[in-house]
Amino acid sequence: MTALPEHPFEGFTLAGDFPDATHEEWRRLVAGVLRKAGKDVPETAAEDTLATLVEDGLTVRPLHTADTAPDSADTAGFPGFAPFTRGGRPEGGAVAGWDVRQRHDGPDPAAANEAVLTDLENGATSLWLTVGASGLPADGLAAALDGVLLDLAPVVLDAGDAFDEAATALLGLFRERDVSPGPGGNLGADPLGHAARTGAYDDVPDRLRAAAGLARRCHERYPGLRALTVDALPYHEAGASAAQELGCALATGVALLRELTAAGLPVEAALGQLEFRYAAGADQFLTIAKLRAARRVWARVAEECGAGPAAGAQRQHAVTSPVMMVRRDPWVNMLRTTVAALAAGVGGADAVTVLPFDHALGLPDAFARRIARNTSTILLEESGVGRVIDPAGGSWYVERLTDDLAHTAWAWFQELEGAGGQLAALRSGLVGTRIGAVWEGRRRKLATRREPITGVSEFPLLSEVPPVREPAPARPSGGLPRVRRDELFEELRARSDAFLAGTGSRPRVFVAALGPAAVHTARASFIANFFAAGGIEPVHDPVTVDAATAAGAFATSGAELVCLCSSDTLYAEQAAAVAEALKAAGARRIYLAGRPGELRETYERAGVDEFVFAGGDAVDVLSRALDLIGVAP
Repeated sequence: MTALPEHPFEGFTLAGDFPDATHEEWRRLVAGVLRKAGKDVPETAAEDTLATLVEDGLTVRPLHTADTAPDSADTAGFPGFAPFTRGGRPEGGAVAGWDVRQRHDGPDPAAANEAVLTDLENGATSLWLTVGASGLPADGLAAALDGVLLDLAPVVLDAGDAFDEAATALLGLFRERDVSPGPGGNLGADPLGHAARTGAYDDVPDRLRAAAGLARRCHERYPGLRALTVDALPYHEAGASAAQELGCALATGVALLRELTAAGLPVEAALGQLEFRYAAGADQFLTIAKLRAARRVWARVAEECGAGPAAGAQRQHAVTSPVMMVRRDPWVNMLRTTVAALAAGVGGADAVTVLPFDHALGLPDAFARRIARNTSTILLEESGVGRVIDPAGGSWYVERLTDDLAHTAWAWFQELEGAGGQLAALRSGLVGTRIGAVWEGRRRKLATRREPITGVSEFPLLSEVPPVREPAPARPSGGLPRVRRDELFEELRARSDAFLAGTGSRPRVFVAALGPAAVHTARASFIANFFAAGGIEPVHDPVTVDAATAAGAFATSGAELVCLCSSDTLYAEQAAAVAEALKAAGARRIYLAGRPGELRETYERAGVDEFVFAGGDAVDVLSRALDLIGVAP
C-alpha cells in the first residue's frame, strides 16, 4: 500500500477547481425538478414559482443572493448606533443576555408573592404584573412584592385604565422601602393600547395628559424608570400582520411623543420614557426581521423629531404570541414558545417574556411557569444565543425581509398619520377594518389547513385529557377583537366534546380503505387527521375492504359517515361498487379522499357525496358533517 505524502493537501483550496455555478444554471435545474413534479414552467419563471407570498404582499424568494439584498444592508451600521437595525445596545446580549421577564396575572397577592419569589430565585430577572380589574388590586402590590429587592428586580406594570393608581402604589413602595428602582422598570401607562382593547376613546385625551404627568415625575425623580408602554399586542391579538403591528406601534409612539413634549419634556427625555412591546411568533425569520425593522423605523422617527443619534434606540419587550397558543394539545405550545423566544433573542429584544404553555387555559401552574422561564435560561446559558450580537445580520434573506417590512410598516404608519393619528384611526374604524381584512385572509388559510396547527388541525389527539386550570381574570374587551389561530377548530372540537358527554361516544367516520396498505396508507392517514381535527373519530377496521365486505364493516363501526381511501387506480376499479354497497347499507354521507378527475360523475352516480382533498375548506366540510350527524353547534 502506497503511503500518503506527509502533507497531501497542501496548496489546495477548499473549493478546489470546481467551476462557479451561475444563477441561470440553478434556475435550469429547478425548472427540471418542477417539470418532473408536473409543473411545466419556463426557466425564467422557475424561481417565481417557488416564491412564497406572505403577509402584506411581502414575497419570500427561495434563494437570496447579494443581488437581491437591499441597499440598506450596507448601511445597517453597528449595534448601538443609528439606525439601530443591528441592536439598540452596543454590547447586545453578549454580556448579560436579555431580561427574562415573567408575567403574572393572578388576582391573589399572597399567591402572586409566592410565584414571583420562585421566579426571581430561579432565573427570571424582572416581573411583569397585571394590576387592576384583570389582575392584582393596586393595594395588593406591597404584599405581592414582599421580599422582592426592588432595586435589583425591575417591575413592569400592566394596569389598563388603572395605571395612575397602580403607579402611585408602586412609587409609594419605592419610597417606603427607601430604594431607587434599577433600570428596566416601567409603570406601564398605555392609554391608546387600552382604548384599542376596550373601544373607550372619549377619555383618552385625559389619560394621555395623566400619563405625560407620570412621565415627568419619572424623568425628574426616578432615572432609569420608564412611565409609558407602546403596546402592539392589542393589534397583534386582533389579527394584525407584522407590518400593521409595527405601523400601529409607530403611530402610537408618535402620539405619545407629541403629548410628552407638549407637557414640557425635551424630545430626548420623552424618547427615554417609552418601551415598545411586540409579539414574537413561531415564524422565526419574520419575528427577527420585525424587531430589526422596528428599531430602524423608530430611529427614523427620532431623527425627524430632532433627537440626537443615540436617543433613537428603541427599548423592546418581546412576548411570545398569545394568538399562536392553543387549547388542545397545549404541550406543543412549549415548542412554539421556544422558537419564538429564540427569534426574539436573535432579533435583539431587550426583554423577553415566554408565556406558559397553558396560557390559553387559564392561570398557569408552577410547572408551566418553570418551563417558561427555563426556556430563556436554556437559550442563553446552554445554547449561547446571546453571545453573538445580531447573528442574523448580513443574511441576504433577513436583510431583505427587514427592509420590506420596514417600508410596508412605514407606509401604514403614514396612512394612520394621514387619517389624523392613531386615536382617530381607531375611532373611525380604519384600524379595525384593515386588521380584520388581514385576519380574514389568514382564517381562510387556517380553515384550509394551508397554515397548519400541529395538534389541532394536523395530528390531533382525540383521546387527550387537557389540563384544567383556574380561570384567569377577565381581560379588557369591547374594542378590537382577540383572535386565536385555533378558534375555528376549537369550535368543532367543543361540539364533539358535548356530543361525547351526552352520548358516551364521539361522532365517527368509517375509513373504507381499498387495496393493500402500501396503496391506501397515505390517504387513509390524511383522512384520519382531517376528521379528527373536527372531533370526528376515524374508525379504520378492518385494514382493507372491498365491495363484498364494506357494508358489514361499516355496520360494525357504529359510524354514519364513510370515506373511501385508496389510489386513483384502485378508485377507478373499485370505488363505484364499494360506494353503492355502502349507500345500500345506510351510509348517510360518503366521502372520497382525493380529487375525482374525469370520473367525478361515475363516483357521484354510485353514491359518493363529496370529495376531500388537500387545500379544501376543512372547517366547512367538518362543520357540515357534524350538522348531518346531529351534533349541536
